[in-house]
Amino acid sequence: MDASKDISRLIEIMVALRTPGTGCPWDLEQTFETIKPYTIEEAYEVADAIERNDMDDLCEELGDLLLQVVFHARIAEEKGEFAFGDVVEAVTRKMIRRHPHVFPPEGAGSNADTPERVKTQWDAIKQEEKRERAERRARRGVTEDAKAGYLGAVDRALPALTEALKLQERAAKVGFDWSEAAPILDKVEEEIGEFREALSIGRPEKVADELGDLIFALVNIGRHVGAEPEMALRGTNTKFRRRFRHIETEVEKSGEELQTVSLERMEALWQAAKAIERQV
Repeated sequence: MDASKDISRLIEIMVALRTPGTGCPWDLEQTFETIKPYTIEEAYEVADAIERNDMDDLCEELGDLLLQVVFHARIAEEKGEFAFGDVVEAVTRKMIRRHPHVFPPEGAGSNADTPERVKTQWDAIKQEEKRERAERRARRGVTEDAKAGYLGAVDRALPALTEALKLQERAAKVGFDWSEAAPILDKVEEEIGEFREALSIGRPEKVADELGDLIFALVNIGRHVGAEPEMALRGTNTKFRRRFRHIETEVEKSGEELQTVSLERMEALWQAAKAIERQV
């Protein structure tokens, strides 16, 4: 079987991998649950390639993410639920419906001529879709406990930083929000004080609770200044990797080993890495 730019070839490959008797033993034993972590991992690897501006990697990682979609769809098709074509149809229907200013329904128009109006229109259509979904689930007898309440629209399966951001954004839509960033700094300092107090008490569960409050407040101020927390932290992680690699390289040059180098020496090399970055 040859490679192809046609999506049907990827679907054929997945069918072959999942065919009992002739397929791949590993692929055959996978379920939605077992491949879920890989799906999340591939999405992060796409984000990483974008952050590094590596177009070769981005092309490859997007393919890996697409494979996850095809994999899930194939498992669903085997269960008689839906197939890949249904996934494509669902998302195309959604995109057409959410962009009436681009794909106007017959006899209807839209005044969404600015990004702000488009966003307002998008949110209104999403609310309509949410009500329709709830009605369909009710007819099937599916409970809505996991999505109860106004904040139920925020997926609990999201990474914690992203979930915190979306919870805050959703609460802000009904006015539960700070009016500006400055007061949030006071809140951050308050949370730092409570975190210090928890540390002095020495109760691990209290420390974890106060740490969560502090991170939540930091996410909030990031939202107000336009710094998406997940991406901001990923940027810091990349910076940490780069600077630590400088330490490692310099230690190797001197014939030393990381495990035997003093903290003072590593801190000096860290500061040297920062100085190099400032010169670039």
